[in-house]
Amino acid sequence: MATTLSLAISSSTLCSRPTVPISTRLSARIKVSAMASSVDTSTKVIPAVIVGGGRVGKALQDLGSGEDVLVKRGEPVPLEFEGPILVCTRNDDLDAVLEATPQSRWSDLVFFQNGMLEPWLESKGLKEADQVLAYFAVSKLGEAPIDGKTDTNPEGLTAAYGKWASAVAARLHAGGLSCKILDKEAFQKQMLEKLIWICSFMLVGARNGGVTVGVVEKEFRSEVARLITELASAAAQEKGLKFEAAMEERLCAYSRAVAHFPTAVKEFKWRNGWFYSVSEKAVAQGKPDPCPLHTQWLKELKIV
Repeated sequence: MATTLSLAISSSTLCSRPTVPISTRLSARIKVSAMASSVDTSTKVIPAVIVGGGRVGKALQDLGSGEDVLVKRGEPVPLEFEGPILVCTRNDDLDAVLEATPQSRWSDLVFFQNGMLEPWLESKGLKEADQVLAYFAVSKLGEAPIDGKTDTNPEGLTAAYGKWASAVAARLHAGGLSCKILDKEAFQKQMLEKLIWICSFMLVGARNGGVTVGVVEKEFRSEVARLITELASAAAQEKGLKFEAAMEERLCAYSRAVAHFPTAVKEFKWRNGWFYSVSEKAVAQGKPDPCPLHTQWLKELKIV
């Protein structure tokens, strides 16, 4: 799965440095970085607007053909530029991104964020918005991304959904990265599975001193397995779906692939907060908490 792999699991922060006006950059040739030399030029990469100049945004630009437009903090998304709008910001910046995007172009937005975006998307009338689960890691700004392949999924885990899914896949394939195109239901299940990974491994790691993901998988496997089972059951019931078998094995395999990642409970609203809201709703209705272990450990850490 990706840190960003955004953890590229955390998404990139927009840069605030003064920039050349978009109208100038639209007509100017963008210098392709050294990383572009590894791009497969035989694959047609559709030019895109890229919102966010952090690790993921820069990596996606480097996978392009030099015709992309990079939009940074405070800049409007151009109305006249056709093609996908790849949103690579932190989740908390999404409202500002929408404000800077002409509403006529909202259907071209492609969200690369981790976590549970569904409530926010629905509140904005974007229920069918394009999304990408980016299971590739970008260690430092300007470095080439590393694919998050695992021993249980050697074909890769990155997935895209929506009208621009094929364009995103072509861009990633051009850089030697995997990306599969999924329908809505399959994408939702994989999105929830990644959410369960983030929420379970980060919480177990945090309550054990902030150890790495690899240590959680190796030394606290029973704890994280219990939490995975609990959260998967709650998510399946809440969304009315059935996950594929062997989720624990897949999530632990991914943890081995990104064993160096640190753990911390972050972006609560977009991650563990969704499961806690499911618990709160059930309790308010006089039902048992579907995630008692999750709730207990959040309280232990004084997160709720």
